[in-house]
Amino acid sequence: MQRTAPAAGYDADFALWVQDQAAALRDGRFGDVDVANVVEELEALVHSNRHDIVRRLTLVAMHLLKLEFQPAKETRSWRNTIRVQARNVEEILADSPSLRRELPEFTAKAYANARKDAAGETGLPIGTFPPTPTPAFERALNVALSGDDDFTF
Repeated sequence: MQRTAPAAGYDADFALWVQDQAAALRDGRFGDVDVANVVEELEALVHSNRHDIVRRLTLVAMHLLKLEFQPAKETRSWRNTIRVQARNVEEILADSPSLRRELPEFTAKAYANARKDAAGETGLPIGTFPPTPTPAFERALNVALSGDDDFTF
């Protein structure tokens, strides 16, 4: 790879640093690899995927809770949000299938977040929403994650 600029440090120009690191690895110049920062960035990628899954599951769970506890106020956008976010979770899991084994932990975190968010959005007391997912909620979540639109209670 022909460089158009001198090698950039990790803190000076991240994009150029990444290009330099990729070129060094591709060319087998392992002595030029900034191992500590490459390891940190690789670990950060997985952390980012985990965070993204929990964030998206929180949106799915919050809208499912609103559907369950305020069905008369349902909007098409609630169902669309569930559909889009569930699809995005499945896309992340398709790219990183090993994260699927962590889905119960992600779901537990997301549900705890979703209770708070649903209380804030609906105006209902947080105690309205069960502290742990009900079987009906878990069925609806599984249906949503499967790509089916029939996530009813």
